[in-house]
Amino acid sequence: MRCWLTYCVLFFHTSARLQNSACGLMSDGTRPSRRRRAHQARRGTPATVCQDQDQAMLPILVVGGAGYVGSHCCKHLHKAGYLPVVLDNLTTGHRDFVRWGPLEEGDIRDREVVLRLLERYQPTAAMHFAAKSLVPESVAAPDIYYDNNVVGTLNLLQCLQSRNVKRLVFSSTCAIYGARSDLISEDSNKNPISPYGYSKLVCEQMMDDFSRAYDLQSVRLRYFNAAGADPEAEIGEQHSPETHLVPITLDVALGIRDRLQVYGDDYTTPDGSAIRDYIHVVDLAEAHLKALDYLSAGGPSLALNLGSGRGSSVLQVVNAAEMVTGRSIRTETAPRRPGDAAVLVADPSQARARLSWSTEHSDLSEIIGDAWRWHQRRFAGHS
Repeated sequence: MRCWLTYCVLFFHTSARLQNSACGLMSDGTRPSRRRRAHQARRGTPATVCQDQDQAMLPILVVGGAGYVGSHCCKHLHKAGYLPVVLDNLTTGHRDFVRWGPLEEGDIRDREVVLRLLERYQPTAAMHFAAKSLVPESVAAPDIYYDNNVVGTLNLLQCLQSRNVKRLVFSSTCAIYGARSDLISEDSNKNPISPYGYSKLVCEQMMDDFSRAYDLQSVRLRYFNAAGADPEAEIGEQHSPETHLVPITLDVALGIRDRLQVYGDDYTTPDGSAIRDYIHVVDLAEAHLKALDYLSAGGPSLALNLGSGRGSSVLQVVNAAEMVTGRSIRTETAPRRPGDAAVLVADPSQARARLSWSTEHSDLSEIIGDAWRWHQRRFAGHS
C-alpha cells in the first residue's frame, strides 16, 4: 500500500505553511447567513471573501466541480450560502455545468494553479471530485490512473497543507472493497480489483497520513451507484463514453440506442441480473454538505459509505424506467463482465450516525424520473 505513496512523493516537495488572510463583511452591508456566521465562529476569524465577487460568500474550493457529482454539489453549496470555486481541466467535465461560482480551467497536478486559487480565494475547505474513473481503462492504462488520481491528490494535499486549509471532503468509491456479495460496511475488507479502485484506496491512506502529521482532517465518502439528476433539470449525467445503467437505459427509451445489454442473467439473485445500490445524486450532494458541517464543527477524519442500503437489479431498473417513461425498453442478454459481483449493497448506518444523514430521494422511481426529465431536455428533438 505505502509503496504507492512513496512513489508519488517523488513528484513533489513539501512547502512551508502560510497563514490564511481574511477580509470583510457581506457586500450589500447585511449580516452573513446563519451558516456563514457559524463557520466564522468556528474559525475564530472573519470569513474570507474574494473582492472581485459580486456576492460575499464563504469560498469552498471544488476540484472537479464541472463533473456529474461535483456540479450537483456546487449547486447545493451555493444554495447553502457558499461560493463554490471550481478547478477543473474539463477533460470529462462540462463548462456549462459551472453555474454557481467561478471556474478556473486547470489541472489538479499543477501546483502553481492550485496555490494561486488558494491564495486568491482563501477557502476554508476543499471538496475533491477530480479523478479518472473508468475501470476497464484503468486496467489498460494504470499509469494514467496513478498519475491523475494519486499524484494529483498528493499535490492537492500538499497545497492545502502549505496554505493551512484543514478540511477536505473526498469523493471515494465502493470500488475499494472489490467484488463482494455481503452487505458492505466501512470495516469490510478492502480488496480492489482494478487500478482505479487501488488509486482511490491509496488516496484514502494518504489522507490518513496527512491527518496524523498535519491535522488536515478529511471525510472520505465512498459512493455506491450514483444516479439521477437535478430535479430542475439544470444539470445531469453526461459522460462520454456513457457507462452507467440509468442513462443508457433512457437512451433506449429515447431511441438513441437500439437495445440495452444486460451483462449476465444467471446470477444468484431473484431475477438472475446483478443487484446494485443506487443513490440519487441529490442525496450525495446533501451528504457532502453534512460532511463539511461535520469537519467545521471539529470532527476528526473518517470514511463513510454512501448508499441507500437497498439493492435493485438491472431488470428492476429497466421495469422502473418503462413505468416512468411509458416506453418499451428492449434488452439483450450478454456475458458477465469480469469482476462483476452478484450483489453490491451498502450498509449506510455509519453515515446516519456520524452525519445525521439519510437518503430522501433514492427511491428508484424518483431517481429515474429526474434522470428522464434531464435526458429529455438534453436530447430535445429525439422521439
